[in-house]
Amino acid sequence: MKKLIGLSMAAVLAASLTACGGSNTAETTAATTDAAVAQEENEDGTGESAEEAPSGETFKIGMIGPLTGDAATYGLGVRNAVELAIKEVNEAGGMNGYQVEYKPEDDEHDPEKAINAYNALKDWNMQILIGAVTSKPCIAVSAESAADNLFQITPSGSAVECIAEPNVFRVCFSDPDQGKASAQYIAENKLATKIGVIYDSSTEYSTGILESFRPEAEAQGLEIVAEEAFTANNATDFSVQIDNCKEAGAELLFMPFYYTEASTVLKQCADKEFAPIFFGVDGMDGILSVKNFDTSLAEGVMLLTPFSADEAGSQAFVEAYKAAYSDTPNQFAADAYDAVYAVKAAIEQGNITPDMSVSDICEAMKVAMTEITIDGLTGSQMTWTEAGEPNKEPKAAKIENGAYVMQ
Repeated sequence: MKKLIGLSMAAVLAASLTACGGSNTAETTAATTDAAVAQEENEDGTGESAEEAPSGETFKIGMIGPLTGDAATYGLGVRNAVELAIKEVNEAGGMNGYQVEYKPEDDEHDPEKAINAYNALKDWNMQILIGAVTSKPCIAVSAESAADNLFQITPSGSAVECIAEPNVFRVCFSDPDQGKASAQYIAENKLATKIGVIYDSSTEYSTGILESFRPEAEAQGLEIVAEEAFTANNATDFSVQIDNCKEAGAELLFMPFYYTEASTVLKQCADKEFAPIFFGVDGMDGILSVKNFDTSLAEGVMLLTPFSADEAGSQAFVEAYKAAYSDTPNQFAADAYDAVYAVKAAIEQGNITPDMSVSDICEAMKVAMTEITIDGLTGSQMTWTEAGEPNKEPKAAKIENGAYVMQ
């Protein structure tokens, strides 16, 4: 039976967010020294432990995401953060006293390849899945994991359909919640009243956000003066969309799509001397890392995100991540890190052991996830509903001097 999906924003705004009794952020410093030493890789370079423990003595956690291709910034952030968190967990005694093995698989942001990745992890005897990272692959994989009754938690699969199955939970906000929260934030902070929208009509992610943004914008007294679509097949020239928004007098440009296309929109807006307030959602995170992009064009851009690498409370994690991977973690990495500690908390809450069947682990996890409260990188006092949705407080960041500053 499918879940009831979606949260009231009252419930969302009433709660905050995440990761295992506060221990992950507070105690990350203890692992920082060792974090610079990368996990020993096997011959195929996946990062899986070279020697597997006998069956039943360790938990086997798989991860699926885009490790190559245009969306690799998201997948690599998740892969690295899960690896870092599991390393910390193992050094601290494991989950419910058991060590954890970890194996990531690349889906290249492709649903068919995501299913292939899932089957590879299934052959590896995976017991819990973290992923998939992006929405379309996540939807495809969730049908497979539901058939196997295998517990799945996606850090960042935000489409409504990602957690339609009862075995799937998520850490990030759903697309409708992002759209509604964006309209509320724009109105409450009096950023603008005339809104132009450019969106990707070929993705569930972008259209799902827009469908909830529209009615909430109207309810908040905002006027959408232009609504312009593009698709994945024509995501290089936004001249018509930009001209229409400019001519309509848009004071703010709402961009519910990914950072790669957003970097192109910003460049073309600058070329046309169109300088509204730019407002995006979590897919905007990563824009400062786009190759050959003039990051000064992102100055002042705002985005809905629960994490900033520059926040004081994130520094232990950020330092450990930089030491291990020579990179700065993004929101997707933070969501993934919290996902590991949510899994740990649920395993311990349900007294789950690795000798249990995949189905029994899943049934116990579904109950335990609704009973835990965790503090972590993306918020505090995070809880989950039976539908798999997180309760946490939405926040926004603004890019200032090349850094994300929480507002």
